[in-house]
Amino acid sequence: MSETTPVSTDALILLHPDDNVLVTTRSLPEGTEITLDGQALVLNSALPVGHKLARHALAAGDRVLKYGVPIGSLLAPVARGDWVHMHNLSSDYLASHTRASGGQISPPSQEPPRE
Repeated sequence: MSETTPVSTDALILLHPDDNVLVTTRSLPEGTEITLDGQALVLNSALPVGHKLARHALAAGDRVLKYGVPIGSLLAPVARGDWVHMHNLSSDYLASHTRASGGQISPPSQEPPRE
């Protein structure tokens, strides 16, 4: 792994005390050293600004809480400090397969409904 880059705690926001993810306030490169709940942690992947980081280890199927409410369920386990995003999170509100690249919602199918 590359040399670590320390970062102050203002790089992450806890939006609600019940949340199990934190949100980045700026992009954090892989190898960045952060302090998470009083313990040092080195990021094993880059995190873009506004993305989620696991506050503690979570299991597949666990609900992800942001703003104190569930926003989705994990498709795979994540370790403390791992990136939580569409690659390992399924929305509980909008089917992920309906999303196109760039965050746009795909248009509905033009096929006639089956009876």
